[in-house]
Amino acid sequence: MTSPSAGPVAVDRQRRNFLGVAGATAMAGTLPFLPWSRMTAAATTDKSTPDVEIELVARPDEVQLLPGRPTAVWRYVGRVLKGPPEALQPIPDSYAGPILRFRTGQKVRIRYLNRIPQPSIVHWHGLLVPERMDGHPRDVVPAGGEYVYEFEVRNRAGTYWFHPHPHGYTGTQVYGGLAGLFLVSDDEERAARLPTGERDIPIVLADRTFDTANQLVYEAAMARGMMGAMMGFFGERIFANGRPSLSFPAATGAYRVRLLNGSNSRIYRIARSDRKPLVAIASDGGLLAAPVTRPFLVLGPAERAELWVDFHAESAGGRIALVAEPLDFGGPGMGMMGRGMGGMMGRGMGGGGGRQSAAPHPFALFTVGRGGGRQALPARLAELAPLAAPQQAQRREFAITLGQMRWGINGRTFEMEAVAPYEKVRFGGTEVWEFSNRTPMMAVPHPMHVHAVQFRVLERIGTPPGFDGLRAGFLDAGLKDTVLVLPGERVRVHLSFNAFHGLFLYHCHNLVHEDAGMMRNYLVT
Repeated sequence: MTSPSAGPVAVDRQRRNFLGVAGATAMAGTLPFLPWSRMTAAATTDKSTPDVEIELVARPDEVQLLPGRPTAVWRYVGRVLKGPPEALQPIPDSYAGPILRFRTGQKVRIRYLNRIPQPSIVHWHGLLVPERMDGHPRDVVPAGGEYVYEFEVRNRAGTYWFHPHPHGYTGTQVYGGLAGLFLVSDDEERAARLPTGERDIPIVLADRTFDTANQLVYEAAMARGMMGAMMGFFGERIFANGRPSLSFPAATGAYRVRLLNGSNSRIYRIARSDRKPLVAIASDGGLLAAPVTRPFLVLGPAERAELWVDFHAESAGGRIALVAEPLDFGGPGMGMMGRGMGGMMGRGMGGGGGRQSAAPHPFALFTVGRGGGRQALPARLAELAPLAAPQQAQRREFAITLGQMRWGINGRTFEMEAVAPYEKVRFGGTEVWEFSNRTPMMAVPHPMHVHAVQFRVLERIGTPPGFDGLRAGFLDAGLKDTVLVLPGERVRVHLSFNAFHGLFLYHCHNLVHEDAGMMRNYLVT
C-alpha cells in the first residue's frame, strides 16, 4: 500500500507538535491505511441551478488561542458565490466554523477545495444526502484537489455539522480545527417562535492539549501505549467555538443555545452553574415534540442538543454559566473509578496518558442586564410520529467487539467498499437495530453514528449499576443520528431507509476508534 507524500508521519512515545514545520501531523503510523482515490470533482447528482453556491476551502492558518505565540491550525474558510450572504457566517478570531445556514428545500452547491497537506473529504453529519455527496472515504481527494457537492436540503430544521471523513485521518483533521455547523430552518421552526438573532447561540465544545509553544499536541492512539487506542484522546483544556470560554451580556429573556460535542473522544455532563434544571427543545435531528426538563445533559462525541435558557427571573448583574464537566470513564473491568456524582466519573485513562480528568469548565458565561421581557416557552414544538416499531420490522444486532486490541463491529473492521450480507437493507424498509456494548474486559462507552438516516431511540437495556445515574441526562427523545451506548448496555433504535439508495457508513464516533477501523458500510438496495 502506497501512502501519499504529504500523509501522516509516525510518532515515537514522546509528545510531538500537531503541526510540524513542514506541515506534517502527529498520527500513529500503525493505523490502517488504504489507497486514496484521486478524484478532483464529484459527479454531481443534481444538474439544476442551485439556490445557494458556496466555496469552502480547508487550509492551514494561525490563530491566537492562548497568550503568546499563535497556534497553527487547519480551518475551513469560505465565501458565498451565489445566494444570500447570511448563508455563511464566519466566527471571528477562531479556528472554528464557519457556520452554514440553509432552509429546507434549498438546492445547494458547495465547491470544496482541499488545501491541507493530507487527503480529505467533507461529511455532512446528520444530513440526508445521496451517497456520493455524503463524504465517504472512497471519495477522498488529494491535497490540492477539489470536490463539488450538489444536493437539496431535505432535513427538517435542526443543528447539524460538517467535518472531514478520510479513513485513518479523521481524528487528526478534526482535532486540527476542521469542523463547522450546518444549521437548517423551516416553517415548523418559525411557527414555534423560538429566540432568533443574538439570542440564538451556537456553541461547539472540544478539548485540546498544547505544548509550551502553544502548538496543538495530538497523542495518537498508539503513541502512549495500548490504553490510548482503547479509550481515545482526551485534551487538557476545553474550548468553546475555538476559544477558552465565551461571555455574553444577556437581557432578562429567553435564549436558544445550540450545543455540539465536537470532541474526538470526550463525553460531557452539561449543567447550569446555579444548579437549575435544563430545558431541552431539540436533539440531533431537530425540534422535540415538546420541551423536556433534565437535571443535566450527557453529550457524547457528535451528539447535539438545543436548550431554552431563560433569565427573566434573574436579577440584573447576575452571572450564570453553562458548565461542561468531563466524564472520563475507567478502563479495564466494568466499573468507573470514583470521583463525584456518586462514583460515576473517573480519572482519565485514555490517550492523554493517564492524566487527571479536566476540571469542570464554565464554557459560556451570561451576565444578566436589564430589559428584554419574558418570552413564553412553547408547550408544543413540532409534530413527531408516535414512537413504536412495527412488529414486522427487520431486526439486526450490531455487537461492539474487541479482538487483538482492536475495536470492531460484529468482529469486523473497516473495508473501503465491502458489505457483509447482514449489512444490506431494503430501500423504504423500517428496521430495528440493536447496538450491544458488552465487552467484559474493557468498560468503554461508544457513540454510534449512522449516516443517511435520522433514527429514534426505542429503549436502553442492561445499564449496569454505577452508570444508571447518567441516564437522567440522556436526551433520547426526538430524532437522532448518534447515540451513546454505555458499557454493558444494549440500545435499540428505529430506522427508516427512505432517503437514498447506495453505500453509507455506520461507525463509532470516538475518532480514535473510527480511525483504527471501528467503522463499516451498509448498502441500501
